Amino acid sequence: MLKVYGIKNCDTMTKALAWLDARGIAYEFIDYKKTDVARNHLPDWTQRADWKELLNTRGMMWKRLSDDERADVDECKALALMADYPTLIKRPLADSGSQLLVGFDPERYTRLAQEL
Repeated sequence: MLKVYGIKNCDTMTKALAWLDARGIAYEFIDYKKTDVARNHLPDWTQRADWKELLNTRGMMWKRLSDDERADVDECKALALMADYPTLIKRPLADSGSQLLVGFDPERYTRLAQEL
């Protein structure tokens, strides 16, 4: 079954979940703001997607970080920040087991749905 990671209060999440619902695609939603799932899954996610793709530098959480926290971000620092602040992870993350999609793109979701 498709696992969709993210947070409920996110417009992109709402779009992605509505897209899946409209097509009758079964999924399990996992809110990584309410659990420690992000910290546990980050090693796997960064093996399957580039850490730069996972790190959301456009959201409010990134803007709330101190200048020191945002400075000189490399993979190690990015992973630590995403573990401490899961809302720094781009949303949604759709994990089919064989694929990990970062963000919502209807075309990529359509291709993923064909594999399910």
